[in-house]
Parts: sequence; structure tokens; C-alpha cells
Amino acid sequence: MRRYLILLLCLFIATTANAAPVKRELRAAWIATVANIDWPSKQGLSSGEQQQQFITRLEELKALGCNAVIVQIRPSSDALYASELEPWSHYLTGKQGVAPVPYYDPLEFMIAETHKRNMEFHAWFNPFRALVDSKQNPNPANHITHTHPDWIISYGGKSYIDPGQWPARDYVITVIMDVVKRYDIDGVHLDDYFYPYKVPGQAFGDNKSYQKYGQGANKEDWRRDNVNQFVMQLNTKIKMVKPYVKFGISPFGVWRNITKDPEGSATTAGTSCYDDLYSDVILWTKKGWVDYLMPQLYWEHGHKAAPFNILLPWWNAHAYGRHMYFGLGVYRMSEKPVGPWKSPNELLWQIRDIRQYCTSSGCSYYSTSCFNKIGQPTKDSLCNVYNKYPAFPPVMKWIDSVAPAAPVVKATPTTNGNVLEWETANPKKEPLKYAVYRFTNGEAINLERTDRIVSIQQASSFTDAASKNYKQCVYVVTALDRSWNESKMSNGITLPIQK
Repeated sequence: MRRYLILLLCLFIATTANAAPVKRELRAAWIATVANIDWPSKQGLSSGEQQQQFITRLEELKALGCNAVIVQIRPSSDALYASELEPWSHYLTGKQGVAPVPYYDPLEFMIAETHKRNMEFHAWFNPFRALVDSKQNPNPANHITHTHPDWIISYGGKSYIDPGQWPARDYVITVIMDVVKRYDIDGVHLDDYFYPYKVPGQAFGDNKSYQKYGQGANKEDWRRDNVNQFVMQLNTKIKMVKPYVKFGISPFGVWRNITKDPEGSATTAGTSCYDDLYSDVILWTKKGWVDYLMPQLYWEHGHKAAPFNILLPWWNAHAYGRHMYFGLGVYRMSEKPVGPWKSPNELLWQIRDIRQYCTSSGCSYYSTSCFNKIGQPTKDSLCNVYNKYPAFPPVMKWIDSVAPAAPVVKATPTTNGNVLEWETANPKKEPLKYAVYRFTNGEAINLERTDRIVSIQQASSFTDAASKNYKQCVYVVTALDRSWNESKMSNGITLPIQK
């Protein structure tokens, strides 16, 4: 039996390796800043060191095939960007409220570097965490814990902004919208912390706000409604200001167990979004209040309480027309991996399942620094099997479904290779990217062949230095807008010219 299972696994890996390239797939990674998990590596680095470390992170992820990053810019009611509302984060400089030296705006820098590499930048906010350690408050006088101590609840060793007070929720929305208005982000991303994870024997101290605002409602329903109102209002404001900015949330991986609700998953998890974190995330997809969910499925196939193979199809079935991506636990393979996490096989299996069974393909890895802790064979497996060819993020048609005009291309053979140049009608002056496809030796033009994309770029010219390796090359170019709508293909160019 064991030999049979090994044979099946080898067959699966071979099938995955030879699978056709996937054209539309979100390939993201979380870059956590709280406790300097992923970036910067420690507090107090110079601005130049911070910048170089971030560039290195981007280059590593680009090499893995990622087309998006999710960067934590507000870990605990502080800012990794220039803000008049909240103090600078000490995870940058070592002291809360102190700007980087020499001065630069990290968020502006990170967005620019990410966009240079044709990757999306999703700004990750922890909405309600105020202090990582409630016994220590290093914040200056303008921090929310000092300006509004009446909004703060200490619980489980941390401190939180009370979601039950609508002025506090409005404040958090104002902070997030400040970033939406001032920075060229592609998405707003929230993690799973709305109400905190329950601590045995402790009660979350929101009785005062419940008495003031509860209006006789069941307390748990009231908490869920507080989060619902926050999500709905934030989505509305984002779309009013910048309709193209995506809004995504990464909830805990179990909505409800089937023992609690017939609509729940066939799991026995000790925690759930609905019952413990007061997050009715399925309502958000039903109402269209989010553009995507990214449930954290950090468990393996066959897990006793929360098996990946049960949760993946359950979440996909509850997308209700929105995109459903999945958080994958690369951290399970770092440090001292056990069981199925000792090799890349489990992760590759999960990716295969997402591609095969899900309506909108995509995932995000938690977290970036874990790639520095796992073996090179695992990284090679991801590069060579999963991310060998580029992919565009899936299009969210409810945001934008209008593709840009097709480019008009001309070409010239030179001693340095074939030189392509093109023009594209762009009356709205949108930021455009271009995909250059090369087909060789008489093969048919097929835009689904991402293995034939030789460049994704922003410039309107390309030199194909490798053209000398082929008897004949046929080129087409497409334009992509910031929502990744792809134009029709350009006119085809054949070199050398047929006589």
C-alpha cells in the first residue's frame, strides 16, 4: 500500500510539472512588519539598509513567480508611512514616533519598487490592534491609546480599539482612507483580527459600549453587526474614492463547524470566524462588500480537525461571485517541519487543488522570510514546477472589464536582436503594462501560452536578444491596464521577413 501511495505521489508531481501554464492566477506573499517578522530585519537600520532589504525581498518573490505583495503598513495603530494621524512605527527606527533617518517615506518607496517589477501592492492594515503588549506603551502623545483611552480594551496581554464604538470604527476607516487617497496602492488588505481570538477564562471588556450601543440586541449578534458595519462602510468609501482599489480580507480558515450550522464545513476546529471572532465573512461575499477573501488554510490534507481538502471546496462554494484566494502556510516548512511539511509535496498538492477546483485561482504565502528558512530544493520546486512561467492576476469584472486598445507594432532586425516598438491609443492616460509574446518556427499564435511571454514591461519597446536562436520569430504584443484587463493582440510581426 505504501509503495502504491508513493507511486501516486510521484505521478502527481510529474503531472503538475508538465501541466499547461496558468494564465490567470494571483501569486502573492505576505510581508509582515510586526515584530520585524519579514521586514525590516530589525529595528534601527538606516534608510538605505531598509530599502535594500525590501528590494531583496521583492527580487526573491519575483524569482518565485509572485505577481503581488501584501505588506503590513499598520501593525498596531502606528504607521510605516508618513502620517498626520498616527505615529511612525518603532519597527522601523526602534522608537515609536521617530521617522527614518535619513528621511524617506517607506510606503511611497515600496509601492514604486513593487510597481517597477509589474507586481501589485496591497496595503495590509491591522484595523483594531492598539498595543502588542498592553503592559508597555512606548507611544507618543498622539497615539490612539493616549488620545482616546476610552476606546481601548486590554485583553490577553494586548490592547485593542473597541469595535463596538462607532466613533472608533470611523477613526480606523479614516486612517485607512488616508492611505487610499494619498498613495498609489492596488489593494486594501485586512487580516483576521477584528474581535480578538478568545483567551480561556477572560472576557473581552466591552460591556460599556454594549450597554451604550447594543439597544437590547444579543451581544454576539451585536458584535458581528459592528464588524459588518465596519466592512460595509470601508468598502463603500474605498470605491467612492478609487473604484479600482481592491478590498480583500484574510479570515481565519474556518467560518463555522457543521455542528454549529448546517451551512458550515465538515470540520471540528476549536475556533471559527463567526462564533469566536464575530466575523460573518460569508455575508460579506454575499453582499459584495469585499472583492476577495483569502482564508488562511494553514492545515494539510487529512488534518484531523480542519483538513485542507474539506475547507478548500467549502470556501470556493461560498464565493458568491467574488474572488476566493487562499493563504498557504509556508511557515509550516520552516525551522523544524514535521509530517507532510518535511517536503514541498504538500504545498504543491495544495496549489494543484486550487488550480483544479477553484473558480478564481490564487494564493498567498505566509510569510516571506520563511523562504529563507526552508531548503533550496523546496524553493526550486516552486520555481520550476509552480512558477516557471508568468501569470496575470485574475480580472475582477465588477471593478473593470474594459480592456485597453491593442498596440500597433513595428520591428527591425539588428545585430543585437530583433527590436520591437509599438504605440497604443490611451486617451485616459492609464498606467499600462505590455506583454510581448514570441512564437517560433511556425507554431500557431496562442495567447493562452504564457510560456511564450518573453517580457512583461511598461516600456513601449523591446529588444529580443535571443532571437538569433530561432530560424523565425512571430511577435505579438498586448496591453494590460492596472486591473489586468488584456487587450486584443497587436498586428503580428514575422522576422526574418518571409519572401
